Amino acid sequence: MPFSYLSAALFDVHNGQGLRQFTELALALLLSSLIGLERQARQQSAGLRTHTLVGVGSALFMEVSIHGFSSVLGTTGVTLDPSRVAAQVVSGIGFIGGGLIFVRKDAVRGLTTAATVWLTCAIGMACGGGLPLLAIGATAVHFLVIRGFPKLSDRVSSPPSLARIELRVSYRSRHGVLGHLLETCTGSGFRVTNVRTETGTAEEGAPADEGAPAEVVLRMEGTASPYALVEKLSELTGVYGVTLGRQGDSPE
Repeated sequence: MPFSYLSAALFDVHNGQGLRQFTELALALLLSSLIGLERQARQQSAGLRTHTLVGVGSALFMEVSIHGFSSVLGTTGVTLDPSRVAAQVVSGIGFIGGGLIFVRKDAVRGLTTAATVWLTCAIGMACGGGLPLLAIGATAVHFLVIRGFPKLSDRVSSPPSLARIELRVSYRSRHGVLGHLLETCTGSGFRVTNVRTETGTAEEGAPADEGAPAEVVLRMEGTASPYALVEKLSELTGVYGVTLGRQGDSPE
């Protein structure tokens, strides 16, 4: 067989390897890279390279499925089913997705990333199958779901219950203890709604030479644990005692 004839047969641009096919591969490269960049920015286990290779590989499989067996058409006893290769691609991508999912204690991780790889495969197949509009639309849907749905979920989910508490704290006066008390409360996730100071005697066992004792009543609201706050306040220097109480439904 002459070399020129062999070369023409191998590089025949009209035999499924022309400008259209390269354009479809380029589109698969672009769309899968966009998805991979988004996953890379979120520091997921499958990033730019994985998604790009999945998208381009899927598109190439579709090109081979459609155009790669044209030479055997017309042969006696040979029938062509282009969907067979595409079906195997769908089955094979499950192995990659399964490798991204892992269980840690009671939490399942990697489901969204595995689903994104699965979607990238479908987008690549759409590009290779000559359905560019569907591929572009599916890419837009990906960004809508990944970026938009978390914000929508935050809006429709019920807000955490707001606890309204009242703390009576005995402390050493004139030593800056009250400022530390308020700073600890706000730093622990509570908003102070009312402060009332009172003079009185220190709790039994408090040293008598550490300054005049005083009491402050703090009314607060927040979503954090009040018991953890009581523990933090009790450990502050100059605090003699902390008593926790609940406010009514409506704070002052």
